[in-house]
Amino acid sequence: MGKNNKKWVSILLTALFAVITVIALTPVVSLIVASMRPSSELMRQGLSFFFDPATLDLGNYLAVFSEEGASYWQWYMNSLIVSGGLIVLSLFFSSMVGYALAMYNFKGSRVIFLLVLFVLMVPFEILMLPLYQMMIGLSLVDTYFAVMLPLIVAPVAVFFFRQYCLGLPKELMESARIDGCTEYGIFFKIMAPLMGPSFAAMAILQGLTSWNNFLWPLLVLRSNEMFTLPVGLATLLTPYGNNYELLFSGSVLTIVPIVILFLFFQRFFISGLTVGGVKG
Repeated sequence: MGKNNKKWVSILLTALFAVITVIALTPVVSLIVASMRPSSELMRQGLSFFFDPATLDLGNYLAVFSEEGASYWQWYMNSLIVSGGLIVLSLFFSSMVGYALAMYNFKGSRVIFLLVLFVLMVPFEILMLPLYQMMIGLSLVDTYFAVMLPLIVAPVAVFFFRQYCLGLPKELMESARIDGCTEYGIFFKIMAPLMGPSFAAMAILQGLTSWNNFLWPLLVLRSNEMFTLPVGLATLLTPYGNNYELLFSGSVLTIVPIVILFLFFQRFFISGLTVGGVKG
């Protein structure tokens, strides 16, 4: 391919990615603009880019920080607790399961991995009813654990960690055993540091999944004080009135933790996905 052809290909790819970026950012920009528009105007015109710029102000955000937004910050804290707890527990348990399936040849390991793949292919909506009955039996309904427990050992996380661990050198395990290191010591002191990119990638994916999770928390949470953000914001839309001021400004603020999480782990995100995806 000549230099001119490469130049045109580069220009076309840049233009294509620019168009994709604009399409991807349009809903976000629309949401931010809507969060600064009066609710009366939103009722008349809906989400539209055709509006009077003079009507834009930060009054809707003041509502979030007023007494009217007290419930919102309770939902925010609930989401932080659930998402933070789920990230920590999921990374801990899922990494250990994936590591064991990849690094140890024990009886039934293949069967367990096939079961993981099977559950991975089953939509979560099919499992919700038996899981809900389980939460009732354990008396966990309307608690943080009810939201987190079914997602702690996620099949996608187990699969991802197994694929990543297949690329780790088993010679390190043999050397550590010779030095008298226990199996848990091998994992926590030697292998876990090597799995840093995979931990970062799954932290972002699990955090994003938990933060945006709506259907399962809607099913197991009953009191307003325990609602997570997606469920709590949905309660602002009712047949008797819609609190658009709090809804749109609150929705913009929900983006902040995910952006911070991604910026914190972005160095490892791509490498974790790439390495974990090509090992077989």
